[in-house]
Amino acid sequence: MHFIYTIYRKPGLMQRELKNHLLFQRLSEDQLAEVVERAKVVQLEDGQYLFQQGDPANRFYLLLEGRMKLFRLAPDGNEKVIELVNAGQSFAEALMFRNAPRYPVCSQALGKSSVLSIDAEHYKRLLRGSVDLCMALLADMSYRLRSLIREIDDLSLHSATCRVAAFLLSHAPENSSEFELDVPKHVIASRLSVKPETFSRIIKNLKSREVLEIKGSRVRLLDREALEQVADVCALPVDAS
Repeated sequence: MHFIYTIYRKPGLMQRELKNHLLFQRLSEDQLAEVVERAKVVQLEDGQYLFQQGDPANRFYLLLEGRMKLFRLAPDGNEKVIELVNAGQSFAEALMFRNAPRYPVCSQALGKSSVLSIDAEHYKRLLRGSVDLCMALLADMSYRLRSLIREIDDLSLHSATCRVAAFLLSHAPENSSEFELDVPKHVIASRLSVKPETFSRIIKNLKSREVLEIKGSRVRLLDREALEQVADVCALPVDAS
């Protein structure tokens, strides 16, 4: 495992960051202070691991800055990207409710990232004393479940080309035809359950149809309407956010 290190922020700043998230909005100021007292900020460089598949899961996380990749390793060493976590999103909180939990995935930074690490056992104690907090957690997990169900449907019913088109559209600004793909192409392919060579062929096909251009990580939409037609039956929640 790559080395990671912690940094410390002013308690007031950490409390404001927590207050913006659904899982902590119902906490009193005293409860927030307790969470902050037991929390730590972990700073990761590109490619560093926060945890690995099978590690004991006694903490959950809120991504403050950057992006994290959650993935499983197959016996042959290949990886399947399960989720791309964006700043402001939490992850690994559901493991609080398993006996002797272990992380079922690896967590790796995509670029420089800062993660708030939260004591899961302490948060569970807060849950036992607050119905509102329990309801907030249920709402968070319900949203994730709906996203996963939609994704299963999309992966089962729609073509790889459709999923790639939907991904590109979801990252394209409404007021611009150009944008950066800030995730490596092989990671995107894994996230969409598409082989890297298939992803490349789809992009090549879209380019030959003059739907888009790609130079490095820079994408330029030449015909947004045509791309929307390809993706129209998908609307894939690519970031599971």
